[in-house]
Amino acid sequence: MTTTLRPAEPLQQSPDGGRSRTYDVCVNSRRVGSVHLATDPAFGAASGVIQDLRIDGPDRGRGRGTVAALASEEVLRSWGCVQVRVSVPADAAPALRMVRSLGYVERSRNMIKELPDVPPGPPEGVGFRPMTGAEYEEWAVRTRESFARDWTERGVPEDQARAKAENSHRTLLPEGRATPGAAFHVLVRDGRPAGVLWTGRVELEPGRWAAYVYDIEVDGEQRGHGYGRALMLLAERVAREAGETLLGLHVFADNTPAVRLYESLGYRTTHVNGAKPLL
Repeated sequence: MTTTLRPAEPLQQSPDGGRSRTYDVCVNSRRVGSVHLATDPAFGAASGVIQDLRIDGPDRGRGRGTVAALASEEVLRSWGCVQVRVSVPADAAPALRMVRSLGYVERSRNMIKELPDVPPGPPEGVGFRPMTGAEYEEWAVRTRESFARDWTERGVPEDQARAKAENSHRTLLPEGRATPGAAFHVLVRDGRPAGVLWTGRVELEPGRWAAYVYDIEVDGEQRGHGYGRALMLLAERVAREAGETLLGLHVFADNTPAVRLYESLGYRTTHVNGAKPLL
């Protein structure tokens, strides 16, 4: 039996070179599932994404998904993509095994926490205040550089990493510090700034929203004193005061100290994000 992809809609194209299309997964022309392929608007047209790969129940466990994933990679190559990424629910064990067998390397995780009714108070000796306009301007430049560097250190070409950083800030902060729903705080110890926190909101799925930690930063000289935990507890308080019951975040998988911190605070992994080059 031959597993192939059959277009289920016209090819969608954007002025910036982006493409997307939904395909039926077929076995000898019989539909057994579907997959959506797209270029990644955050990283640019040279980066592809395999989304919503689904095989119907009766045909699962027969390797259909693996062949469909390989066929999807071929389509993305034909679009000029040089890398591909996937995001797999953390509880989808068969899908996780499949992507690992195909050479995808875990790059990051999405995590979430159900917040307690009573938000935690600040640790003793630590204070917080809103970020000033001048501090915001310095932080915005610094965090874009840091964000791009985080991606290049994990194998993303520099031009794509910078495009990702610029796109994220342009999309998430269209009005800068005054963007509705965004909050910026500075952690203060002994009268000196020791860290910053950027929180906002994200739509986890249609109609389901959560507060979100977009950036947490502790000054290099101040690390190792528990300020990262203090900032995360502040994020919980900000979220609860805004009426949110969930708090999400994204963390690079190789940032072991951060992963351990979040797990110790009660966060659970919802999605595992993997990537591989398209040679």
